[in-house]
Amino acid sequence: MAPPKARKIAIMGYRSVGKSSITIQFVENQFVDSYDPTIENTFSRSMKINNQEYNLQIIDTAGQDEYSLFPEAYTLDMNGYILVYSVNSNKSFEVVKIIHEKLLDMVGTLQVPVLLVGNKSDLHMDRVISTEEGKKVASSWGAHFMECSAKRNADVQSIFRRIITEMEKLDGNIVEEKKNCVIS
Repeated sequence: MAPPKARKIAIMGYRSVGKSSITIQFVENQFVDSYDPTIENTFSRSMKINNQEYNLQIIDTAGQDEYSLFPEAYTLDMNGYILVYSVNSNKSFEVVKIIHEKLLDMVGTLQVPVLLVGNKSDLHMDRVISTEEGKKVASSWGAHFMECSAKRNADVQSIFRRIITEMEKLDGNIVEEKKNCVIS
């Protein structure tokens, strides 16, 4: 079997969108209900996709706003980006677009593995950003789009599987997950 691949992922977005909740749910399988603003945390976890082991280092960033400078450290040795907004916050949706622009400016290339994630999909009654709007923005970036609920642990694992797949595609190592299908 091939040796494990180290991959570094930054999870970014406006404050209170659930960046830490998504990360902690992925790493520790638990939802943290209390909100304590993150300065910056780094989490590690291994994951296997198609018999390839990945040692992930996840940088849970402080919440950004439209005036935040894009930290240069987030462009060094980073393999992929998960940009998160909350489906119940127009502000977070607008800020994530600005973060994406700043990211492209700092990295200096249009080919950056990015995944746009709408979190808090469980808040059906409070939703203000439709799934279609999220898909449209991601499509304009040439990125993938997903929705999740960190609280309910809905699609959290899939987010990290998808960003790894996108990173590998850009590296020329296509790793589309094998799906078992039955034709009847």
